[in-house]
Amino acid sequence: MPTRNGSFHLFRLFGIDVYLHWAWFLAAFYFVNQAKGYSSPVWSVLECLSLFLIVLIHEFGHQLACRSVGGKTSVIVLWPLGGVAYVAPPQRPGAQLWSIAAGPLVNVILFPILSALLWLGTQAGWTDAPPDWFKFLNHVWTINLVLLVFNMMPVYPLDGGQILRSLLWFAFGQARSLMIATSIGFVGVAGLIALAFWQQSVWLGIMAVFILMNCWGGLMQARAMVKMAKAPRREGFVCPVCKTAPPRGAVWHCGKCRKVFDVFETQGVCPHCQTQYAATTCTECGNLRPISEWTSSANVPPTL
Repeated sequence: MPTRNGSFHLFRLFGIDVYLHWAWFLAAFYFVNQAKGYSSPVWSVLECLSLFLIVLIHEFGHQLACRSVGGKTSVIVLWPLGGVAYVAPPQRPGAQLWSIAAGPLVNVILFPILSALLWLGTQAGWTDAPPDWFKFLNHVWTINLVLLVFNMMPVYPLDGGQILRSLLWFAFGQARSLMIATSIGFVGVAGLIALAFWQQSVWLGIMAVFILMNCWGGLMQARAMVKMAKAPRREGFVCPVCKTAPPRGAVWHCGKCRKVFDVFETQGVCPHCQTQYAATTCTECGNLRPISEWTSSANVPPTL
């Protein structure tokens, strides 16, 4: 996934920082030169900016929905293949589902609005009249529809694939749902690669490689989650949020030296670099809480 490395800060809205990756300008140059049928290149630029705006609103949909269910939001990074909203919703299938579905919902809402504008343009006789307002509206309508349809493909990590994973989570649990979604994603990647060769599209080929890398990463994460679920649990400690006992063993990464250690065995001190951690993250629900709050009720002396 793209990060803020190689990106510059555009603005901050609703407490969310928006970054633009430098490679976006290469994609914009390609996009503007591919836009055909306009009487002036200005319309091509406006079409590119409209794509930028639609993607941005889509990502804000993810961010604000995540925040509404108590999740954490950080930044949006816009890059050549679209946008990425960095969100951390609560580790519950319903919260995950809403946080993901809100992005495509933005495109669903835009669809009747843009359709109405096209209809009004037709009634006003803009079809062949200069300037190219009607042609521009028609292209923007198409862009929004293509983004919606493509994003809703049940291919992980596209929104459709993540929505599928969230729905499967209700029946199969967190780890198995991710494994099933990524496995389906590999099938989708194969189809996308075939389509890229058939249409001789470099853009589809790049997208297929991106999806393939994320499917592989998702599969490795699912395997790690299955292994974590089978790991022995440490007695005497429970997560203050989800009430799950933490696994026994070196599964926490030190943010300074990047080595793994057992945060409960060392009382929050990394044995490799001696960094002290006052709080730790639950491997089950993802919540960060002070280590002092992880004491189970069994360790608390009874009161009279």
